Amino acid sequence: MARSLWKGAISFGLVHIPVEMYPATTEHGLDLTMLDRRDFSPVGFKRYNKSNNKEVPWDDIVKGYEYSDGDYVVLSEEDLRAANPEKTGAIDIMAFVDAEEVPLLYYETPYYLAPGKGGDKVYALLRETLRKTGKIGIATVVIRVKQHLAALLCVDDTIVMQTLRYPDEIRATDELKIPSKSSKTASVTDKEVKMAMALVEGMSEDWNPDQYHDTYREDVLALVEKKVKAKQTKTITQPGKEARSAPSSNVVDLVALLQQSLGKKSGKAAPAEEEEDDEPPPPKRSRKPADASDEEAAPSRPRKVAAKTTEKIAAVAKAKKPAAKSTTAAKPAARRKAAA
Repeated sequence: MARSLWKGAISFGLVHIPVEMYPATTEHGLDLTMLDRRDFSPVGFKRYNKSNNKEVPWDDIVKGYEYSDGDYVVLSEEDLRAANPEKTGAIDIMAFVDAEEVPLLYYETPYYLAPGKGGDKVYALLRETLRKTGKIGIATVVIRVKQHLAALLCVDDTIVMQTLRYPDEIRATDELKIPSKSSKTASVTDKEVKMAMALVEGMSEDWNPDQYHDTYREDVLALVEKKVKAKQTKTITQPGKEARSAPSSNVVDLVALLQQSLGKKSGKAAPAEEEEDDEPPPPKRSRKPADASDEEAAPSRPRKVAAKTTEKIAAVAKAKKPAAKSTTAAKPAARRKAAA
């Protein structure tokens, strides 16, 4: 386990719980090194004095606050702690609220809280209280040089402190072009909503985080291994022409897309094989000019599917095929145009 990031206490009312804070997450990104493309040497950063351009070692670096142009107040770690000892050493719970009242947009970074020396009993008391009431504690805590809003919640047998964003740190959506419910361009029908709900129900399953992983990172590492085996360790791949997808129409047939989605394997529901058709195929008919009454095409045959989602969608709506355009009716007009 990593070493503790912070030591202090949880405080609410007259209760004082000594705790230590540990990181609850770890990053598995791609650690790419910057190289000079001329000789592929690593490119590094230097901490340098802007006045004389000389490198500055860590031991000679201090922190300062610029109160006017070019003038600084030097602040040491002791100064930052002494500014408000109570705030820098305590997770101060101000209120308890229902967990669902805090929007997910506010949640930021999680930290594990473990009991400090002599804090097992009061730690367990707070944990069980949070568990049985279904509440979370809203607190403030100073980490490094910033005071955070935080939520204390119970996850299994551990109290987790989740830092929260302040309301002024969340940007408004006023400048975004969000369609309203009454918008004509984004209006949806009850039929489309019911089909989408059937698709969601078919894809619903128990939360299993172990089945999700960073497939992009794995693909990049596989490409690295492939280049190493091919001895392409210092070859720069030039950008090629990307295949452009055909421009899509502004008119989207949501019903057709939802029906196609329901026909595929979605979530735990998987369609069974289509049963063989026992009826003989209909006799072929000669082509005739299409009348207005003949414009409707026959509905497609329903498939008997094991998945419950497809049964629901069959009850909601039947698939419709677009009316076939007559080619023979256009021939006389083409002949008249050629004669002219």
